[in-house]
Amino acid sequence: MRTDDQSNLLSDTAAMQTGGSEGGGHQQAPPRRIPRQRHATPILHFLSTQAFASPFDVNMAVDAGFKVVIPHTNAGLEHTTGLVQDAIFSRPVEYGCRTGLFIGGKDALLALDMLAAAQAALVPPFQLSAFADPGGSFTTAAAMVALVEDVYRARTGRTLKGAKVAVFGATGVVGFAASIIAAQCGAKVTMASHIGVKALEPCVRAGRKRFGVDLKPVAAGRAGDKERLVAQADIVLCAAAAGVRVLTRKQLAKSRRLAVVADVNAVPPSGIEGVELFDRGRLLDGSDIASVGPLAIGDVKYKTQAALFRSMLASPDTVMLDFTHAFAKARKLIRA
Repeated sequence: MRTDDQSNLLSDTAAMQTGGSEGGGHQQAPPRRIPRQRHATPILHFLSTQAFASPFDVNMAVDAGFKVVIPHTNAGLEHTTGLVQDAIFSRPVEYGCRTGLFIGGKDALLALDMLAAAQAALVPPFQLSAFADPGGSFTTAAAMVALVEDVYRARTGRTLKGAKVAVFGATGVVGFAASIIAAQCGAKVTMASHIGVKALEPCVRAGRKRFGVDLKPVAAGRAGDKERLVAQADIVLCAAAAGVRVLTRKQLAKSRRLAVVADVNAVPPSGIEGVELFDRGRLLDGSDIASVGPLAIGDVKYKTQAALFRSMLASPDTVMLDFTHAFAKARKLIRA
């Protein structure tokens, strides 16, 4: 935004608050009362790094209470500051948190960078709230780990601290976010990739540098690689591409310690053989392995995302939401 535009908007807002100024021989206008915040139309600006804005996220935002949702497609980090400041300076100060920003796309690290840029772009007392959930990955990962934590506790009496967690499909946004969340809970996380360890190196670096967690990368393109990894795991999380069978019953059966498996794939065939859509702790046939299915995860994901959208509208102050907030909310929903 240009400096003169910004100054004019600040002056206009001040005039609204004071009722204007005398001049030109005219009598001073009576004070104008700014409408209360709750009367302001809730507006959400949707920053998507893709060529489209996800209809899923648009629907979620509207159903949560946003009356106007504006997509800004092909948005990048370099656009964030300008868009945020255009959004905040165009409304009275008291409308602040009735203005929201949602960051979508398919890049978890870019979304977090854009969220940080959005926070840095705020100019108090002007404000807005922002929520990063690229591709629904943060809320999906949060729901998956929260459900697995609950089932694992019920099965073993233990928390995730010290648990050995293997994540398949770890280079994707859900797999990456789930790996970070599990590691932050104290789990020993191994990230598996069918295309080799090199593809995981950016994830491992980001885990150490950004989040202070250590993630172990392994190649798991061959059946033998998968069997060895599963045999050493207490928990398996599968976040691979839809409709791809990653693990078979035979591979699971070779583990004597595996307690819980979870799969986010709802498109046949399942990522893990034997996992059913609504599983929430059901034992896989002929085993002691508890299963968490994609629609059970999806139910908690849906409720988590809706709750975070509503929290943006309910808060009188700025909130900046990422996967840590999603995990905290998913945990509360499961334990309620």
